Amino acid sequence: MRAVVTGGAGFIGSTLTERLLAEGHEVTVLDALTDYYDPALKRRNLDAVGTGRINLVREDLATADLDPLIEGADVVWHLAGQPGVRLSWDGFQTYVSHNITATQRLLEAAKRVGTPRLVYASSSSVYGNAERYPTLETDRPEPFSPYGVTKLAAEHLCVLYSANFGVPTVSLRYFTVYGPRQRPDMATHRLIECAIDQRPFPLFGDGTQERAFTYVGDVADATYRAGVTPDVDAGSVFNVSGPFSCTLAQLIDLVGETVGQSVPLDHRPAEAGDASKTGGSTERIETALGWKASTSLEDGVAEQVRWHRSLRG
Repeated sequence: MRAVVTGGAGFIGSTLTERLLAEGHEVTVLDALTDYYDPALKRRNLDAVGTGRINLVREDLATADLDPLIEGADVVWHLAGQPGVRLSWDGFQTYVSHNITATQRLLEAAKRVGTPRLVYASSSSVYGNAERYPTLETDRPEPFSPYGVTKLAAEHLCVLYSANFGVPTVSLRYFTVYGPRQRPDMATHRLIECAIDQRPFPLFGDGTQERAFTYVGDVADATYRAGVTPDVDAGSVFNVSGPFSCTLAQLIDLVGETVGQSVPLDHRPAEAGDASKTGGSTERIETALGWKASTSLEDGVAEQVRWHRSLRG
């Protein structure tokens, strides 16, 4: 199978790429290697999976000629995008370009070349402060940040291109992904580094924010299945959520226990756009793809701590 992975040098993208290579597939990685965080870290991700085993194309999806890049692909996994809630307030145009425009252009290209399936990486941020937990895919999305708005807009584009033009899309709403190769701006990454170095971690709010943490290996498995499982309805939307919810305060304690020394804290006011709780029902994805998260939070955090320490020699 020929696979195309946009954003394949990133945290989840490189983990998916590693899975595809392990399954014996030919992989083309489309990645602009933007400077949202150090591009050298993304190149390190690719080195870890084997740069010589992939075809790396450095292009911006918002401007590139996409038809020749995806033509002949059996599956396009679209994981590229501008992440992060806090920066989306002041940098909204960048989020529109990388999350909405790029997705619409990719869908247009998929329509023209007849891509067999396109899997889109959405986010639990589309729910905002949901009306109930665990949240169903059919519950009304109410994003609480500009980032969530752009992810939902791109998800809607996937659904309407399926309905109007027959582009077979599958959208996955990821819930708080953590694990090895995690982006340096994400909470678990920063907590571990702060615990190891005994630097203060900036805690926004009172720590009662609750998240359904999902290990990156489980997420990569769900994403892989979304691309290769036969007879998935075009336009489908699935939650990809771990069953292990905990508060940020509880995560801070767990990281401290795993590292072997507590995390120093710098208490700060809550920030705009930060949902109070997330947690998704996975009944739909269990039925359609046979997927269910299997990694405990304790095991996943331990694996991520080992990864951080391995980088230090």
